[in-house]
Amino acid sequence: ADGSTAIDFETTLRIPPFGHCLAVRITAENAEAGFKPTSGGIQELNFRSTPNVWGYFSMDSSGSIHEFADSQFGHLFANGSDREQARKNMVLALKELSIRG
Repeated sequence: ADGSTAIDFETTLRIPPFGHCLAVRITAENAEAGFKPTSGGIQELNFRSTPNVWGYFSMDSSGSIHEFADSQFGHLFANGSDREQARKNMVLALKELSIRG
């Protein structure tokens, strides 16, 4: 509970893994310049998390991506009962993702 108790890794039962998870990097790159990272602003980003897909995006409140940042400004994760279901969940999420900037 309260975060003050140490975890005993020798006797604590492990929860077996289940399902599959995929991750996708969302980047800002200039295709006309050999896919070099680009800075600038995001005017619009539409993404809806679901129970099987979630994500995060790193930009400031005005939509700016820092000029010295890595090209990655977002990450999406999708899970499913197996790899194929996780892939289908990710494909649907990517089809619904909209970024304008």
